[in-house]
Amino acid sequence: MSDAVAHADAHGHAVHHPALQHQFDTMGQQKEAAVLGMWGFLLTEILFFGGLFMAYMLYRTWYHDAFRAASTSITLFWGALNTVVLIGSSLTMALAVRAAQTSKRQATVGWLIFTMFLGLVFLGVKVVEYADKFEHHHVPGPNYVWAEPGHEPAPGSHGVSPDEPNFQQHTQIFFSLYFTMTGLHALHMIIGIALMMVITAMAWKGKFDEHYYTPVEMSGLYWHFVDIVWIYLFPLLYLIDRS
Repeated sequence: MSDAVAHADAHGHAVHHPALQHQFDTMGQQKEAAVLGMWGFLLTEILFFGGLFMAYMLYRTWYHDAFRAASTSITLFWGALNTVVLIGSSLTMALAVRAAQTSKRQATVGWLIFTMFLGLVFLGVKVVEYADKFEHHHVPGPNYVWAEPGHEPAPGSHGVSPDEPNFQQHTQIFFSLYFTMTGLHALHMIIGIALMMVITAMAWKGKFDEHYYTPVEMSGLYWHFVDIVWIYLFPLLYLIDRS
Protein backbone atom coordinates (compact mmCIF):
# COMPACT_ATOMS: atom_id res chain seq x y z
CA MET A 1 0.00 0.00 0.00
CA SER A 2 1.25 3.47 -0.85
CA ASP A 3 2.47 5.57 2.08
CA ALA A 4 0.02 8.25 0.89
CA VAL A 5 -2.70 6.15 2.47
CA ALA A 6 -3.12 5.74 6.20
CA HIS A 7 -6.13 3.44 5.90
CA ALA A 8 -9.18 2.75 3.78
CA ASP A 9 -12.77 3.58 4.57
CA ALA A 10 -15.64 1.05 4.76
CA HIS A 11 -16.11 1.18 0.98
CA GLY A 12 -12.44 0.52 0.25
CA HIS A 13 -11.68 4.09 -0.81
CA ALA A 14 -8.22 5.43 0.03
CA VAL A 15 -8.17 7.92 2.89
CA HIS A 16 -5.23 10.27 3.25
CA HIS A 17 -3.60 10.72 6.60
CA PRO A 18 -4.94 13.91 8.24
CA ALA A 19 -1.39 15.18 8.76
CA LEU A 20 -0.60 15.02 5.02
CA GLN A 21 -0.30 18.59 3.70
CA HIS A 22 -1.95 19.41 0.39
CA GLN A 23 1.33 20.23 -1.40
CA PHE A 24 2.65 16.68 -0.94
CA ASP A 25 1.56 13.49 -2.67
CA THR A 26 2.65 11.05 0.01
CA MET A 27 3.64 11.00 3.67
CA GLY A 28 7.09 9.83 2.61
CA GLN A 29 7.53 12.84 0.35
CA GLN A 30 6.42 15.14 3.14
CA LYS A 31 8.94 13.62 5.55
CA GLU A 32 11.77 13.85 3.03
CA ALA A 33 11.06 17.57 2.59
CA ALA A 34 11.11 18.08 6.38
CA VAL A 35 14.38 16.18 6.75
CA LEU A 36 15.99 18.15 3.92
CA GLY A 37 14.83 21.43 5.44
CA MET A 38 16.10 20.53 8.92
CA TRP A 39 19.51 19.44 7.66
CA GLY A 40 19.77 22.62 5.60
CA PHE A 41 19.08 24.63 8.75
CA LEU A 42 21.59 22.60 10.79
CA LEU A 43 24.27 23.21 8.16
CA THR A 44 23.85 26.97 8.63
CA GLU A 45 24.16 26.41 12.38
CA ILE A 46 27.39 24.44 11.82
CA LEU A 47 28.80 27.37 9.85
CA PHE A 48 27.70 29.76 12.60
CA PHE A 49 29.32 27.87 15.47
CA GLY A 50 32.24 26.87 13.26
CA GLY A 51 33.23 30.52 12.91
CA LEU A 52 33.23 30.91 16.68
CA PHE A 53 35.30 27.74 17.12
CA MET A 54 37.82 29.02 14.59
CA ALA A 55 38.07 32.39 16.34
CA TYR A 56 38.60 30.65 19.67
CA MET A 57 41.35 28.39 18.32
CA LEU A 58 43.18 31.29 16.66
CA TYR A 59 43.10 33.48 19.77
CA ARG A 60 44.14 30.55 21.96
CA THR A 61 47.13 29.99 19.67
CA TRP A 62 48.09 33.66 19.77
CA TYR A 63 47.56 34.16 23.52
CA HIS A 64 48.16 30.66 24.80
CA ASP A 65 49.38 31.55 28.31
CA ALA A 66 46.52 33.95 28.97
CA PHE A 67 43.91 31.50 27.71
CA ARG A 68 45.46 28.66 29.73
CA ALA A 69 45.37 30.73 32.90
CA ALA A 70 41.83 31.99 32.31
CA SER A 71 40.47 28.52 31.55
CA THR A 72 41.63 27.26 34.95
CA SER A 73 39.19 29.67 36.63
CA ILE A 74 36.10 27.88 35.33
CA THR A 75 34.97 24.92 37.40
CA LEU A 76 35.55 21.55 35.75
CA PHE A 77 32.87 19.86 37.87
CA TRP A 78 30.04 22.01 36.50
CA GLY A 79 31.17 21.49 32.92
CA ALA A 80 31.42 17.72 33.40
CA LEU A 81 28.01 17.63 35.10
CA ASN A 82 26.41 19.49 32.20
CA THR A 83 28.06 17.10 29.75
CA VAL A 84 26.51 14.12 31.52
CA VAL A 85 23.14 15.91 31.67
CA LEU A 86 23.10 16.62 27.94
CA ILE A 87 24.18 13.10 27.01
CA GLY A 88 21.29 11.85 29.14
CA SER A 89 18.91 14.25 27.41
CA SER A 90 19.96 12.90 24.02
CA LEU A 91 19.01 9.42 25.25
CA THR A 92 15.60 10.53 26.51
CA MET A 93 15.01 12.40 23.23
CA ALA A 94 15.81 9.27 21.24
CA LEU A 95 13.40 7.30 23.42
CA ALA A 96 10.71 9.92 22.81
CA VAL A 97 11.16 9.54 19.05
CA ARG A 98 10.94 5.77 19.36
CA ALA A 99 7.79 6.03 21.46
CA ALA A 100 6.20 8.28 18.82
CA GLN A 101 7.15 5.82 16.08
CA THR A 102 5.32 3.04 17.94
CA SER A 103 2.22 5.15 18.69
CA LYS A 104 2.84 5.23 22.46
CA ARG A 105 1.33 8.58 23.39
CA GLN A 106 1.98 8.55 27.13
CA ALA A 107 5.55 7.34 26.72
CA THR A 108 6.20 10.03 24.12
CA VAL A 109 4.91 12.73 26.46
CA GLY A 110 6.86 11.32 29.40
CA TRP A 111 10.19 11.17 27.61
CA LEU A 112 9.71 14.65 26.17
CA ILE A 113 9.02 16.04 29.65
CA PHE A 114 12.12 14.27 30.98
CA THR A 115 14.16 15.78 28.13
CA MET A 116 12.93 19.28 28.98
CA PHE A 117 13.73 18.69 32.66
CA LEU A 118 17.33 17.79 31.81
CA GLY A 119 17.53 20.87 29.60
CA LEU A 120 16.42 23.01 32.55
CA VAL A 121 19.04 21.35 34.75
CA PHE A 122 21.67 22.33 32.20
CA LEU A 123 20.49 25.94 32.21
CA GLY A 124 20.44 25.99 36.01
CA VAL A 125 24.08 24.91 36.11
CA LYS A 126 24.97 27.69 33.65
CA VAL A 127 23.28 30.21 35.96
CA VAL A 128 25.52 28.98 38.80
CA GLU A 129 28.61 29.30 36.61
CA TYR A 130 27.68 32.76 35.36
CA ALA A 131 26.97 33.95 38.90
CA ASP A 132 30.48 32.87 39.89
CA LYS A 133 31.97 34.85 37.00
CA PHE A 134 30.06 37.97 38.04
CA GLU A 135 31.16 37.51 41.65
CA HIS A 136 34.84 37.34 40.68
CA HIS A 137 34.58 40.18 38.11
CA HIS A 138 35.41 37.90 35.19
CA VAL A 139 32.71 39.41 32.99
CA PRO A 140 34.27 41.47 30.15
CA GLY A 141 33.66 45.17 30.55
CA PRO A 142 34.75 48.15 32.66
CA ASN A 143 34.62 46.13 35.91
CA TYR A 144 36.67 43.23 34.60
CA VAL A 145 39.50 42.08 36.88
CA TRP A 146 41.71 39.06 36.35
CA ALA A 147 43.47 37.20 39.15
CA GLU A 148 44.97 33.75 39.26
CA PRO A 149 42.67 31.32 41.12
CA GLY A 150 43.45 31.51 44.83
CA HIS A 151 44.97 34.99 44.52
CA GLU A 152 41.94 37.26 44.54
CA PRO A 153 42.81 40.96 44.21
CA ALA A 154 42.24 43.44 46.98
CA PRO A 155 39.29 45.82 46.53
CA GLY A 156 40.21 48.61 44.14
CA SER A 157 43.23 46.83 42.69
CA HIS A 158 43.59 45.75 39.07
CA GLY A 159 44.21 42.08 39.73
CA VAL A 160 47.28 39.92 39.55
CA SER A 161 48.79 39.28 36.14
CA PRO A 162 52.00 37.67 34.89
CA ASP A 163 54.62 39.78 33.21
CA GLU A 164 53.27 39.15 29.73
CA PRO A 165 52.21 42.48 28.15
CA ASN A 166 48.45 43.01 27.91
CA PHE A 167 47.76 39.86 29.93
CA GLN A 168 44.59 41.41 31.34
CA GLN A 169 43.24 42.14 27.86
CA HIS A 170 44.12 38.68 26.62
CA THR A 171 42.33 36.91 29.47
CA GLN A 172 39.37 39.18 28.80
CA ILE A 173 39.29 37.90 25.22
CA PHE A 174 38.97 34.37 26.63
CA PHE A 175 35.98 35.32 28.75
CA SER A 176 34.43 37.25 25.86
CA LEU A 177 34.51 34.09 23.79
CA TYR A 178 33.44 31.98 26.76
CA PHE A 179 30.29 34.04 27.35
CA THR A 180 29.56 34.35 23.64
CA MET A 181 29.87 30.66 22.87
CA THR A 182 28.20 29.28 25.99
CA GLY A 183 25.56 32.03 25.94
CA LEU A 184 24.57 31.29 22.35
CA HIS A 185 24.53 27.60 23.15
CA ALA A 186 22.26 28.27 26.14
CA LEU A 187 19.99 30.35 23.89
CA HIS A 188 19.69 27.39 21.53
CA MET A 189 18.85 25.22 24.52
CA ILE A 190 16.08 27.64 25.56
CA ILE A 191 14.69 27.58 22.02
CA GLY A 192 14.86 23.78 22.09
CA ILE A 193 12.90 23.62 25.34
CA ALA A 194 10.24 25.94 23.91
CA LEU A 195 10.06 23.71 20.84
CA MET A 196 9.72 20.63 23.03
CA MET A 197 6.82 22.25 24.88
CA VAL A 198 4.95 22.60 21.58
CA ILE A 199 5.79 19.03 20.52
CA THR A 200 4.75 17.70 23.93
CA ALA A 201 1.39 19.47 23.66
CA MET A 202 0.90 17.93 20.21
CA ALA A 203 1.82 14.49 21.53
CA TRP A 204 -0.61 14.88 24.44
CA LYS A 205 -3.39 15.62 21.94
CA GLY A 206 -2.57 12.41 20.05
CA LYS A 207 -1.19 14.09 16.92
CA PHE A 208 1.49 11.47 16.37
CA ASP A 209 1.29 7.81 15.42
CA GLU A 210 3.29 5.20 13.53
CA HIS A 211 2.46 6.95 10.24
CA TYR A 212 3.23 10.50 11.37
CA TYR A 213 5.98 11.37 13.85
CA THR A 214 8.10 13.73 11.75
CA PRO A 215 7.87 16.76 14.12
CA VAL A 216 9.20 14.66 16.99
CA GLU A 217 12.02 13.30 14.87
CA MET A 218 13.00 16.74 13.49
CA SER A 219 12.92 18.24 16.98
CA GLY A 220 15.17 15.39 18.04
CA LEU A 221 17.67 16.26 15.31
CA TYR A 222 17.81 19.84 16.57
CA TRP A 223 18.22 18.70 20.17
CA HIS A 224 21.02 16.28 19.28
CA PHE A 225 22.79 19.03 17.36
CA VAL A 226 22.71 21.34 20.39
CA ASP A 227 24.11 18.50 22.50
CA ILE A 228 26.91 17.83 20.01
CA VAL A 229 27.91 21.50 20.05
CA TRP A 230 28.39 21.23 23.81
CA ILE A 231 30.51 18.09 23.35
CA TYR A 232 32.95 20.33 21.45
CA LEU A 233 32.63 23.31 23.79
CA PHE A 234 33.40 21.28 26.91
CA PRO A 235 36.97 20.19 26.00
CA LEU A 236 37.81 23.51 24.33
CA LEU A 237 36.79 25.65 27.29
CA TYR A 238 37.25 23.35 30.28
CA LEU A 239 39.85 20.67 29.56
CA ILE A 240 42.68 21.96 27.36
CA ASP A 241 45.88 22.90 29.23
CA ARG A 242 44.31 22.82 32.69
CA SER A 243 47.56 21.40 34.09
